[in-house]
Amino acid sequence: MVRALPKIESLRQGSNKNRPQRVSTPVTAPGMTNIYLDKRNTTRRMTPKQYTNESSTPTFQKIALPLNFSTKHHILKHQHFLFCPTIYLTKSYIKRQNMGIATDIIIIVLAAFCCGLLMQMLRQPLILGYILAGIIVGPHTGGFTVAGVHEIELLAEIGVALLMFALGLEFSLKDLKPVKNIALIGTPIQILLTMIFGYGIGYLLGWSWKDSLWFGTMISLSSTMVILKTLMNQGWMGTLSSKVMIGMLIVQDLAIVPMMIIMPELNDPAMGLSSLGIAAVKATLFLGTMLLLGAKLLPTMVRHIARSGSRELFLLAIITIGLGVGLVTHLVGLSFAFGAFVAGMVLSESDHGHQALSDIIPLRDLFGLLFFVSVGMLLDPHFLFAHLQLIALLVLLVGLGKGIIFSAISWFFGYGNIVPIAVGLGLFQVGEFSFVLAQVGLETKSISSDLYNTILTTAILSMALTPLISSQAGRFYALKKKWFSQESLKNIALPDEKLCGHVVIIGHGHVGFKIATALKQLAIPFILVELDQQRVEEAKRLDFPVIFGDACHETIQEALCLETASLLVVTIPSVIAAQEIIKRIRRSQNNIRIVARISDPASSHIFTDLDIHDLVLPKLETSLEMIRLILLHRQISPTEIHNLTNIIRQDFIAPNTQNYITLAHMRAAELQFDLEWIVLETGNTLPGKSIREAEIRNKTGATVVSIIRERQLYSNPDSNFCFEAGDMVAIIGTEEVRTAFHSYGQATDVKTGRDNPLTNNS
Repeated sequence: MVRALPKIESLRQGSNKNRPQRVSTPVTAPGMTNIYLDKRNTTRRMTPKQYTNESSTPTFQKIALPLNFSTKHHILKHQHFLFCPTIYLTKSYIKRQNMGIATDIIIIVLAAFCCGLLMQMLRQPLILGYILAGIIVGPHTGGFTVAGVHEIELLAEIGVALLMFALGLEFSLKDLKPVKNIALIGTPIQILLTMIFGYGIGYLLGWSWKDSLWFGTMISLSSTMVILKTLMNQGWMGTLSSKVMIGMLIVQDLAIVPMMIIMPELNDPAMGLSSLGIAAVKATLFLGTMLLLGAKLLPTMVRHIARSGSRELFLLAIITIGLGVGLVTHLVGLSFAFGAFVAGMVLSESDHGHQALSDIIPLRDLFGLLFFVSVGMLLDPHFLFAHLQLIALLVLLVGLGKGIIFSAISWFFGYGNIVPIAVGLGLFQVGEFSFVLAQVGLETKSISSDLYNTILTTAILSMALTPLISSQAGRFYALKKKWFSQESLKNIALPDEKLCGHVVIIGHGHVGFKIATALKQLAIPFILVELDQQRVEEAKRLDFPVIFGDACHETIQEALCLETASLLVVTIPSVIAAQEIIKRIRRSQNNIRIVARISDPASSHIFTDLDIHDLVLPKLETSLEMIRLILLHRQISPTEIHNLTNIIRQDFIAPNTQNYITLAHMRAAELQFDLEWIVLETGNTLPGKSIREAEIRNKTGATVVSIIRERQLYSNPDSNFCFEAGDMVAIIGTEEVRTAFHSYGQATDVKTGRDNPLTNNS
């Protein structure tokens, strides 16, 4: 039964003839939808089912944009809201309603695109742009807004499931191996300590124990997306600090799964333990079933679908598995996202896991966009301005608390120098999976809307501050060394003899390892300096002279004997870290020759300002090697290829040293004299003659350097050596000289290049 509204007073709009009549009948007829406008001018919709005898006040669902009704519309006033019959809506709004959710998605995508471009220009994570788009098109702000907020939230749940499904597909224990101790042991400790810290903040603010616990749990997670973007922008990818952060973030992302199961069960303290036990049993049974049966059935099904050769069917199969398993977990009372994560984890071990991940990423990004926009739609800017001091205090406390916790754990697990500082300043923010957990808390009525807005605004502001704060790691490290100049250094393995004329290699990663291997084969003295203890141990196993420590430290520089070193090679990929090391070394050793690796051409000026012109850009060298291979396949001579690649390299590096120019000329001259192997067949005029009698040098200009006869090599034969039929003769000379030798005696070309014909003919 539909309850009629209390007496409604009329509101004058224009002339008296437009004044509406008093309404004493039920407001809505069956199937009719009415529009209400509250004091904040936010448009809301109420269906007849929602206004019944079960409640004394109507339940609203937010829709569309705030309506700016003109004077021709009949508007009735009743206490806290205005009433306008549906028949008086403008034609543009009716047309928009007929398109349904399609219009809302278009609005969301357009707003997300514009805000994403803005964040890209500001070098901020795109997530912040999506959340900003949600605020703009949400019901709490004026302007153009979406109508079906509830429908968008339902689509956002699919986005969460796909995020967790992709997380399961990406999960691999191999990623944690380099930092397994701090990742697998230190991260759970960090989560627990942060939860306690957050609970303490809530307690001091007078919150309930449940709100305090939820707050502590949500701030315990950091943002993987923000950190990855920040590390790439700042050139820290590949450093030890980045590996520690990524390892801990992987475990944090996995921790969201049990959090989504456990936290809602604490809603009722009386039933919490029993409900938690039941949920744990369900999760264990489901996980066991998936690992035993699903690990066999799901990959088999995907394999059969892949054999069909249809990419569309393969993609549909992957989506069906991810969302279908999530639906099963939802039906048994577990989280929809938990099932999707388990499905992804099972498929990740199959042969088609990588292809499944690459195919699902576009859908994950699209529906993930809807999720982050829906997060912004629920964020009330009025709440932020009304509680600005509280939010600022929380951002400060959370940032300091998490930063100290992360730094302390990094130090406890044996990481020294700049690593604890970089980890603390990098992971202080609240992560995107906290939004997922907050959404679960709001849906299960475990947290209030005020706490939801509090955690969202805190997380968003902390994310926005991450690039600025994390970039200060170098300055904080400099202050640390200034205050603690007597800091003890551990695990320094110095060679017994005094080094002289050696090469110093900073960084024993993949590049440093190759350089050290080559120098050892050539018996050139060198010494490595590395900050990663595992790499130090690896270098010791290979019998490489190595020192554990930070090359910025004066004690380390003294141990490296830089004053007698012939060359310094900086192989670390981080531009900022390399710049800091070179600056400090230049203070005491201004004349040492330095070769540096750079990851971005735009940063080359940083090193040229430090008087370093021997720069190696991996991207450039990769492109030059591809150019060389392409031109070789096109039958371009090696000399032309070398000249072209040398011009490209010289234009980039712009060397101004005479040594580089001389070396370039030497390389060009060397390649002008290619080595070529010639077979002397029967009927040739050379067999039976000696090298002196043949007058090869005088008539062709070629020089005979080797002869192979009956699989025996004769190097640098004298002038009395006689040719025989079947001999393989190696000559060197320019292209014109070798062409002349081809015509001389009607020789047959067998092999061009530097390969050993003994190997080729074996």
